[in-house]
Amino acid sequence: MTHPNALPILFIIGAAILGGSLGARLFQRLRIPQVVGYIVVGLVVGKSGLHLITDVQIHALAPFNYFALGVIGFMIGGELHRNVFKKYGRQFMVILFAEGIGAFAMVGLGVGAFTYLLTGDAANSVAFGLVLGAIASATAPAATVDVLWEYKTRGILTTTVLAIVALDDGLGLVLYSLASSVALHLTGLESGSGLGSLLRALYEIGGAVLLGAVAGTLLSWSLRRVNEYGRTLASIIGLLTLVLGVSLWMDVDVILAAMALGVTMVNLMPQRSREAFNIVERFAPPIYVLFFVLVGARLSIQGLPGWMWGLALTYVVGRTLGKMSGAWFGARWTHSADAIRKYLGLCLFSQAGVAIGLSILAGIRFSGHDLYGGVDMGTVILMVVTATTFLVQIIGPPCVKIAVKKAGEIGLNVTEEDLVKTLTVADAMERSTPAFRVDTPVETILSTVAESNASAYAVLDREGRVAGTLTVEELRTLFADPAMGEWLVAFDLMRPLAETVTGGTSLLEARTKLRQMDVESLPVISEEDGTLLGMIDRRGIQRMISRELLRRHQAAGDSLDGATAEGESA
Repeated sequence: MTHPNALPILFIIGAAILGGSLGARLFQRLRIPQVVGYIVVGLVVGKSGLHLITDVQIHALAPFNYFALGVIGFMIGGELHRNVFKKYGRQFMVILFAEGIGAFAMVGLGVGAFTYLLTGDAANSVAFGLVLGAIASATAPAATVDVLWEYKTRGILTTTVLAIVALDDGLGLVLYSLASSVALHLTGLESGSGLGSLLRALYEIGGAVLLGAVAGTLLSWSLRRVNEYGRTLASIIGLLTLVLGVSLWMDVDVILAAMALGVTMVNLMPQRSREAFNIVERFAPPIYVLFFVLVGARLSIQGLPGWMWGLALTYVVGRTLGKMSGAWFGARWTHSADAIRKYLGLCLFSQAGVAIGLSILAGIRFSGHDLYGGVDMGTVILMVVTATTFLVQIIGPPCVKIAVKKAGEIGLNVTEEDLVKTLTVADAMERSTPAFRVDTPVETILSTVAESNASAYAVLDREGRVAGTLTVEELRTLFADPAMGEWLVAFDLMRPLAETVTGGTSLLEARTKLRQMDVESLPVISEEDGTLLGMIDRRGIQRMISRELLRRHQAAGDSLDGATAEGESA
């Protein structure tokens, strides 16, 4: 029997994507966001479960994790059009600093006080609180954004969440650089000025933004000369991967570089870039599945002593209070919409990439410095962040769903394809279209049709069931010889019934039937007794879809405009 450690990487990738997809379906049926299903499957097969995915395999797949984060960052950047920042830039920055510093302060005070009660060492307690507080300020965009995409959200809350999670990485890096520098001095592990740490953080942020902006300019120039789907996708993925590789080589922030690439592209070519982002969105689902399965696989929560769980609980409570109170205060200060004040905090629980990365860095920097019970500070930081990541990754996505649902933003960002899949024939059929008996004189039919806008009509037999259809095309043959209408009846001109649909038939299936049969209309009948309910036609379907898309987009637009007006009036 093959040892689990010897499982091939391709087997791991295939099993993770398939298992994650099945887990997502199960959780969706339970009305839980699909990303939770991905992570739970990872927990089952990873370090906290069956150990089918080991540290060796997780390490081997590290380049893929960077690629997945890059795709997520690129897609977030595509949502940050300059018009959004013109309207809401001040609100975003105030809320960003309020929620980030709120989490930093709450966790720093809570963890510092808990550690002091545990150890009685003031310097170590302050240092430990500062580092964990800084790490707590970061918010993971991946799981949050996945929920927004899954539920097709659109509106002021969605716009604000995307902006905040996009900018949170930069704030977290700056806070960590300052806090770790002070903590190193307090613990005696380093002497001298902390200016170097701050400059390092500014280099990581500035270098990432500059790299992404240059790459975005090149990509925009390239895509103006490419119209083919395959070449467009290859250009985007190729340059995005190159940006990620250069980011790692330059040692700058990977997610910020990818976001800057997306931001640059959407602002240089707003119309053309929509198609490009849609292409990447269709390509990305398997990447997201594998990424979140691996997130769950590498989480390990076993073997933590009781006092460390106490620290983890203090961290989670402090971070939650800090994020929610900071977001509320920032929104209130900037007179933001009610949806932001009430629900933004619920969307900021998730932590992963940056928090885990900073905890690993802290684990190295503070290794060997005893905190309590013979456990060094670096190990405690790493274990606390890992344990709390497990908790917030599970509870974070459902909270995002609750927030956008209460804000009324679910389903407002749908495309034509999305609507066709969710609507039925009953939503689009025309119930008032006249119908004719088989023995109705054509002369009577012509007078009725003259007052109707329909292009096809049902013909009913003596029992009231649909026997065929009559179109304007058949009636045109009478225009050359009107006298024929005096002795012809509907039966003489109708097309025999070839196909019908019911009110419960999906709009996608009805549209496919119309296209395959090359007809404009089909009768809609009752499932119970086969009686006529109305007619469905291609033009009616398109009108209904256009009307519904406009309604939903206007609802989202009204939300944005209402928020602006509210802020201005305040």
